[in-house]
Amino acid sequence: MASKLSSSAVVAFCLALSAALFFLGTGLAPVWILTWLAAMPVLYVSSRVSAAEAFFIAAAAYALGGLNEWSYTRTVLPTWLVAFILLSTACVFGIAVLLFRSRVLRGKLWQAALIAPAFWVAAEYIVAIVSVHGTFGNISYSQMNFLPIVQIASVTGIWGISFCLFLFAATVAAVCSSGPGSAKVPLSIAVAIVLVCVFGFGIWRLAATPKDSPKVKVALIASDEAENVHADTPAQAQAVFQRYAEQMKFLVEQGVQVFVLPEHSGPVTDLSQPQFDAFLGQMAKQAGAYVAVGIDRSTTNATWNQERLYSSNGSFVASYNKHHLLPHLENETPGTERTVIAEPSGKWGMEICKDMDFPRLSRQYSQDGIGLLLVPAWDFVQDGWLHGRMAVLRGVESGFSIARSAKLGILTVTDDRGRVLAERDTLNAPFATVVATVPVRHDATIYSRFGNWFAWLDLALLIVLLGLPFISRD
Repeated sequence: MASKLSSSAVVAFCLALSAALFFLGTGLAPVWILTWLAAMPVLYVSSRVSAAEAFFIAAAAYALGGLNEWSYTRTVLPTWLVAFILLSTACVFGIAVLLFRSRVLRGKLWQAALIAPAFWVAAEYIVAIVSVHGTFGNISYSQMNFLPIVQIASVTGIWGISFCLFLFAATVAAVCSSGPGSAKVPLSIAVAIVLVCVFGFGIWRLAATPKDSPKVKVALIASDEAENVHADTPAQAQAVFQRYAEQMKFLVEQGVQVFVLPEHSGPVTDLSQPQFDAFLGQMAKQAGAYVAVGIDRSTTNATWNQERLYSSNGSFVASYNKHHLLPHLENETPGTERTVIAEPSGKWGMEICKDMDFPRLSRQYSQDGIGLLLVPAWDFVQDGWLHGRMAVLRGVESGFSIARSAKLGILTVTDDRGRVLAERDTLNAPFATVVATVPVRHDATIYSRFGNWFAWLDLALLIVLLGLPFISRD
């Protein structure tokens, strides 16, 4: 009886510990180091209980940890769908733990250490392909405050970060299992070498940042005041931009070359466009800088979530229509074209908010050779850090700087290594502003050239690992 109670206490402790680590190590404000530890307790206990118990413990731990985003996610999705996504992801984690357990019980520690990360990354990749929300929810975003590991995304994309997280946890759990000791030392050494190489590459890449790149001074401005968040008519839109123009005057003396304002700042129709372009052109001319703004451009046939760019001489330069719209909340027509502007400092690109959840579009911009991306955005208060850092990772993957102006979020200027050059929360001032000098640097990364090669390699690895038990002689 005492042994059963002791065993139950260990199981309960492992479940609670993993749940707490997932809760604190993922979500909207993750503590990155805890994510590395989160899977470890349930992986450790999985070989000491039945398969059904191992699955339940793992799924329960992940589901409880996933409650850290419950209230936020329900602001953009129906409750039933939030619950379905949470439970489905928990089951995926449960299956990963079962696969790990099956290999540990057979004494196949190398397979155990590899199959959990391989399965998890394969599931993340499939979800990213089919989901209308792209890579949102990927566990790799928990690491955005740990830049050395983030640099591997320039080689493998986001998938390499997830793989390393689960490789570490699965290896530690395998080494702590009752499996054969002869395999534990070489496994530990091999995985340690892999992780040291990954961290070493990250440290080297950060240290090797070019110092002589062309630079521009950007200013981000956003207002969360009700009258400025969104306008319903062209006249109201002009009033909103008039207030933005007043704020721009205070920044002109700092030598700002590009202003970026948020998305969905007001409607522009065929009738109002000439007046709007003249007004925004005058704003840009008076500021002596480029001005990028997000508007709702509507015609008799369609409406677009559009970014428009005006030059310092007052002329309209280019427009870009958002490709990836937020389901149920944005009913505009999706855009299909990229917009690249050639400047003396280098090439600039244009995207809008949710576009940054999808690596492919940013990778295409990298192939265009851009060094700076101008991004109007609109967040949901709670997700300001997370959604902003998701965008930052696109710059690391595909090698460019980003100026992202988000209302109800955080203004963020970052370089191609993911360094935050300047940021400010928009919630505590009528108008929030950020000014930073940003390098216009194009880095042709391995990921931008070869895309999701690591995800496909991971899928191949998973297939091999799943097939080994059927061809093994013992």
